[in-house]
Amino acid sequence: MLRAGALVALGGAAVPLAGCDLFDRNNEPPPPDPLEPLAAESAELAARHRAAIAAVPGLADRLTPIADAHQAHAGELRRVIGRKVSSGAPAGTPTAAATDPDEVLAALREAEQQGRENAAKACAAAPAERAALLGSIAAARATHVEALK
Repeated sequence: MLRAGALVALGGAAVPLAGCDLFDRNNEPPPPDPLEPLAAESAELAARHRAAIAAVPGLADRLTPIADAHQAHAGELRRVIGRKVSSGAPAGTPTAAATDPDEVLAALREAEQQGRENAAKACAAAPAERAALLGSIAAARATHVEALK
């Protein structure tokens, strides 16, 4: 009889706690990190440079270091965000349709310029612990614009 009373008392006390716990759980995924778009953009820029190399192999010496830098930036941003780096090119990555080196370089310069602006905006809005990384990415992209002239 004592055992039954103890079980009822424990069970009665456990039910409200378990019931409250159901409402306290936050089953919604966390909001996306503000660096997600920049990480995706870095991976896309790397893929665009690699596609340009495939279209115009003579640009490989010039474009490979830039593609590698973008890939490294994507990896570091994913590390800071706390997400794994996806392998391969992101879905929907544009391929280089042009085979004229001047056209390819002009398109890459435009993409790098937009990327530099995006990185600079992200740097200005970032907390101090992320600003150094974002400033470095913005500076690298500005350098890429110059290297593509």
